[in-house]
Amino acid sequence: MPYACEVCSKTFARSDQLKSHLLTHSKVKPHACEVCGNEFTHRISLTLHLCVHREEKPYGCDVCGKAFTHGCALKLHLWTHTKDKPYNCDVCGKAFSGRNILRRHLQTHTEEKSYDCDICGKAFIRRSDLLRHLRTHTKEKPYVCEVCGKAFSDQSSLKSHSFIHTNEKPYSCKLCAKTFIQKCHVRRHLLTHK
Repeated sequence: MPYACEVCSKTFARSDQLKSHLLTHSKVKPHACEVCGNEFTHRISLTLHLCVHREEKPYGCDVCGKAFTHGCALKLHLWTHTKDKPYNCDVCGKAFSGRNILRRHLQTHTEEKSYDCDICGKAFIRRSDLLRHLRTHTKEKPYVCEVCGKAFSDQSSLKSHSFIHTNEKPYSCKLCAKTFIQKCHVRRHLLTHK
């Protein structure tokens, strides 16, 4: 029997998963760091955060040797070594790193937007995109940074934020090679070349 959240209707297979999820709505952060005072919703987030104070960096990059406190930071870093985007959209020319990502993108050119937001009327091609959009109305932020505890409404925002902790700047200006944490920062920077 699935367990449903009364706040956002998200369902869980086990009651303990629902209990853990409910903390994201209550703003209760019962796990505090004794070193710096940062508070976390989940114990695992505190455990991962404590590595920062111990300066442990057990996750090393096999490509360049750079070491990281968290496995998720290493995963983000590895992306900087594999920026290949061999799959191109025949409709708009946009490039993608994987065939499935391209296939999903192609739907934006061909499918009807059959998922409508009941709150603002915006329409979406995929149900998952509608659900992500609904969080802008509910203010739910289920994606939590394991390092500092900051919460985000979508996974891509968490990924962009994570670069702050890894000191990675994966986006670069093609004109001067200056690097940035976010793609939008490159676009803004390009205006300085005009």
